[in-house]
Amino acid sequence: MFGIINFETFLVAGVLLILTPGTDTMYILGRSISQGKRAGLMSALGISTGVLIHCIFAVLGLSILLAKSALAFEVVKYLGAGYLIFLGVKSLVTKTKTSYELDDPNNVRSFRKIYVSGVLMNVLNPKVALFFLAFIPQFVDPAYPQSSLTFSVLGLIFLLLGTVWCVLLSFFASKMSNSIRANYKFKAWLDRITGIMFIGLGIKLALARK
Repeated sequence: MFGIINFETFLVAGVLLILTPGTDTMYILGRSISQGKRAGLMSALGISTGVLIHCIFAVLGLSILLAKSALAFEVVKYLGAGYLIFLGVKSLVTKTKTSYELDDPNNVRSFRKIYVSGVLMNVLNPKVALFFLAFIPQFVDPAYPQSSLTFSVLGLIFLLLGTVWCVLLSFFASKMSNSIRANYKFKAWLDRITGIMFIGLGIKLALARK
C-alpha cells in the first residue's frame, strides 16, 4: 500500500531510532526538568514541528542540497550549534530569585518562545535532514509512481511515533522533578546543568561531520 515495502522493519527500526537518546531527547529532558511539564510539552511539540519541516523539505528535494553541498551543510550546522550554545549561555546567566509556579497561565509568551526554540533547534540540525534522505528511501518501492506520497506517509508515521515518545518523555521527566523544582535553589542548579548540557550539545553539533 502507498508503495511502502518492509513496513514492519520500518516500524521496528523507527521505534529503536526514536528511543535512542540524542540531541532532541536531551533538549526535552533539560526543558522538562528545569522548567516544568508545560515547558517540556512545548519543547516536544517544537521538536516534532521541526521534524515535520524536515520531512516537507525532503519531499520537496531541498534536503538534497544539504547532502550535496558541503558549504550548505556547514552553514546550517554552525547556525544550529550557535543557537544551542546561545540557549545554554542564557540558562547559565539567568538568575532565579524566588520559587515560581510551573504551570502559570500567564507564561504563555515564554512557552511560545520554548516552542519556537524547539523548532529552530531541530530545523537547524542538518543531520536530521540527512537522516530522512538516508533512512526513509530504503522503504520506498522504486517502481511505485507516486514515490513522494510514499515518502510523505512514512515521514508522517515516523513523526507520529516520535511525537508520542517526546510527549511521554516530557511528562515523566517533569513528574520526577516536581519536588526538586519547587525549591528555587535546586532550580538554579538545574538551570546551570541545563545550560551546560545545551552548550555541550552545541559543541557536539559543531564538530559533527556530514
